Amino acid sequence: MLKKRIAVMQFFQFFVWGSWMMTIGAWWFGTMKWSGAEFGAIFATMGLASLFAPTIAGIIADRWMNAEKLYGILMLFGAAVLFYIPHAANPSQMFWLMLLNMVFYMPTIGLSITISYATMEKAGMNIIKEYPPIRVLGTVGFIVAMWTVSLTHNETSANMFYIAGTAATFLGIFGLTMPAVPPLGQSKGGSLSETLGLQAFKMFKDSKMALFFFFSMLLGAALQLTNAYGDLFIHGFADNPLFKNCFAVQYPAIIMSISQMSETLMILLIPFVLRKYGIKKVMLMSMFAWVLRFGLLGFGDPAGGLWMIILSCIIYGMAFDFFNISGSLYVETQADPTIRASAQGLFMFMTNGIGAVLGSSISGWLISAHYSVRTATGGTTILWQGWDGIWVVFATYSLIVGLLFAVMFKHKHNPKDLENFHH
Repeated sequence: MLKKRIAVMQFFQFFVWGSWMMTIGAWWFGTMKWSGAEFGAIFATMGLASLFAPTIAGIIADRWMNAEKLYGILMLFGAAVLFYIPHAANPSQMFWLMLLNMVFYMPTIGLSITISYATMEKAGMNIIKEYPPIRVLGTVGFIVAMWTVSLTHNETSANMFYIAGTAATFLGIFGLTMPAVPPLGQSKGGSLSETLGLQAFKMFKDSKMALFFFFSMLLGAALQLTNAYGDLFIHGFADNPLFKNCFAVQYPAIIMSISQMSETLMILLIPFVLRKYGIKKVMLMSMFAWVLRFGLLGFGDPAGGLWMIILSCIIYGMAFDFFNISGSLYVETQADPTIRASAQGLFMFMTNGIGAVLGSSISGWLISAHYSVRTATGGTTILWQGWDGIWVVFATYSLIVGLLFAVMFKHKHNPKDLENFHH
């Protein structure tokens, strides 16, 4: 029963995100006719919120409030904002509404992990073995959301936010009914840092963990780029008579959802590859998978090159999950139980916070400065021919990060450390 409840939580956690994440670009550029630089700022809201919100939420959950109660409250507040987003009149209003939405949503990712790990541990489960198959349902939720939006022809409609808000309302109520996860750090007293729950930052004193978090930040810059621009990239081919009637151009969200389908398989592989190869090799697999993910998009098209886009989507599962899920499990093995929520918040801070802000801001500037053109109506658009250069730049960045990580991160893998891990 516990596994089913966690599975429901994971399903709707990512259904909420998937309802708008992949298609907001098509709505932004195609329906609202707003600019590329401003769109980069919208995606930066995920990173800006992650700079502080998950850390603060982790501190609260570690010291003062049950994680499941905080989770439900944040999700309900986020739902209210999602219902209001379609009323945004301009990019500036949209920015502040999306930032508020992300302030409520981003902490719930780390909290859902904390709730899952804590309740499974209490039930005597082996988290390394039993969590990934449950987490698959989160990816399924993301896929179902994308297909729902696409098949109801809402890829360029603000209705996507109503769909997300409805799911978030349900999840907020459901989250409040999850098993109790009381704060384990509340009995700790003493210094100001302990009072504020900032103990997780002491993990930076360990040079290996500091390097791990640093490279998490660098890779975090690439994590959302294909989510931000992938659907828009395929939509752009509609301007070319050779491609405009292709299935991929008609239903780009369905093609891009292959990425999430791949995730379901890769998540199931994580317990095996993490025990067999260790965190360094798994992270390297992720980094070089990102090189292929971007590179194949750079050379693909919706007709004769569709196989490259599809292969890129298949590779995405390894690129995203081998970093994201394995990273959170690795942090969990290194953190003291009394700071587990704060440690997950710190991981989010580095990847979806600093990393995402850098990635979305720099990519938004790069695309606006070098790959966007003015339209007759005074707006901006990205010509489909420009995407090959954009994706190759992203692939080159990922290659450099991977090579540096291979040289600098020293880690001796001991399978027993993970085999015996329950918390």
